[in-house]
Amino acid sequence: RSSWLLLAPLLTPPIPVITAPPCSLCPEGAHRFQWIRNLVPEFGISSSHVKVLSSPAEFYELLKVQIKAAKQRVVMASLYLGTGLLEQELVDCLEETLEKSLQAKGSPDLRVSILLDYTRGSRGRKNSRTMLIPLLQRFPEQVRVSLFHTPNLRGLLRLLIPERFNETIGLQHIKVYLFDDNVILSGANLSDLYFTNRQDRYVLLRDSPEIADFFTELVDAIGDVSLQLQQDDTVQMMEGMVHPYQGDKVAYCEIANRRVMEVINSARTRQELLHAKTFHSSQPGSSLLSQQGSQASGSLKPEPDTWIYPLIQMKPFGIQIDEMVTETLLTEAERDARIYLTTGYFNLTQAYMDLILGTRAEYRILLASPEVNGFFGAKGVAGAIPAAYVYIEHQFYSEVCLLQQQDRVQLQEYSRAGWTFHAKGLWLYLGGSDLPCLTLIGSPNFGYRSVHRDLEAQVAIVTENKALQQQLHQEQEQLYVCSGVVSTSTFEQPNRYVKLWVKLVTPLIKNFF
Repeated sequence: RSSWLLLAPLLTPPIPVITAPPCSLCPEGAHRFQWIRNLVPEFGISSSHVKVLSSPAEFYELLKVQIKAAKQRVVMASLYLGTGLLEQELVDCLEETLEKSLQAKGSPDLRVSILLDYTRGSRGRKNSRTMLIPLLQRFPEQVRVSLFHTPNLRGLLRLLIPERFNETIGLQHIKVYLFDDNVILSGANLSDLYFTNRQDRYVLLRDSPEIADFFTELVDAIGDVSLQLQQDDTVQMMEGMVHPYQGDKVAYCEIANRRVMEVINSARTRQELLHAKTFHSSQPGSSLLSQQGSQASGSLKPEPDTWIYPLIQMKPFGIQIDEMVTETLLTEAERDARIYLTTGYFNLTQAYMDLILGTRAEYRILLASPEVNGFFGAKGVAGAIPAAYVYIEHQFYSEVCLLQQQDRVQLQEYSRAGWTFHAKGLWLYLGGSDLPCLTLIGSPNFGYRSVHRDLEAQVAIVTENKALQQQLHQEQEQLYVCSGVVSTSTFEQPNRYVKLWVKLVTPLIKNFF
């Protein structure tokens, strides 16, 4: 499909042009978000396979349990792996599981694939690479560690820009953790803060082989265009692959686009065939004999009441699916709808801000107060980042007031002693409903970096099941209950003072954080 066709719904509100033609065999009242399957694969599952987690400790314990139980595959994509005791315990769990697999009869089945960002994963002497090298040395046939390096950090820029600052150019930001057929989607990294007192979001999709296959293939595709960590801590590209910062940039990005879009399009085709074959066979008019045969073999699945749509954003490779779907959701939200949107780093793109201020739905936007910002108390220039976010927040709030939209668009600040805030995503409540029917969960922050610089992935979860809607509603309430509503007086507090140099510099650097 040409890009102008995909952007059409943004140009012609209020009726989305990305609208799936109704399936003649699907029951009436099929959910209103089926247009998303024009862009990405649609995975229909039972809501009983979805579990929403609420705490870092629960997330960490689940990671360990899932690693220990894995038999075929462990696939983990994150920004980085930390270097503390909790992270070492995760590595020890991997080693133990791999050892068991090695000792099993026949050839070991377990494969471990880890995808991290090159610049963040290489920071400091002790880093993600040094944490994982022992696994590569002990299990060279079973373990793969890929380090994605943005093609935009190259040449003189790469030579001159120092460590830490080089991470502003572009990152591998996807967070997916899967074990056999179980998938955890989150915004959390593999670091001790995210296991203890850094609040994020986490959802477990159990017994979901098609979704696990998709994310395995996605991580493999990005891994194939990434640097491969070697046993001696060197890195090299796969044979025949264009180098991300030494090779031709256009050629590299075209190859990466092709690999990722192959994964998305082949999964879409598979899911369409599966939908036609599995669910339509149970509709009136299908062969009674084939139904009985399916039931006898136990292969007939229950009708799905929940749909998962993976949304990928990789602007360096020309992939903008997440951006298009998010903008369409914001464009099409009705007057009585409520959208709860949260981000650890409030720095919305101009397009998202325009849609929030110019559309009809109610918005409750949750963001970090300065004290729970991940950069609060940081050394050097990074220590001024919370003040820059305060300045961006104040500018947006002033715009809301100028347009007299305070009742419709409300800002709320998360505040919790001893914690930091990293949760991102949204919950959509249709008019007249007290429960959300859709949530977005994953790595994007709705900011410039997420849209333009980094590799991102999240899923749209659409559900008709009241129990799962209740889980999502409780998750939202649990986050928002730790917040206070922003007003004019908020910015008059002493801790909201923003130095003049920060105000002058923020417009110049806001696209880098």
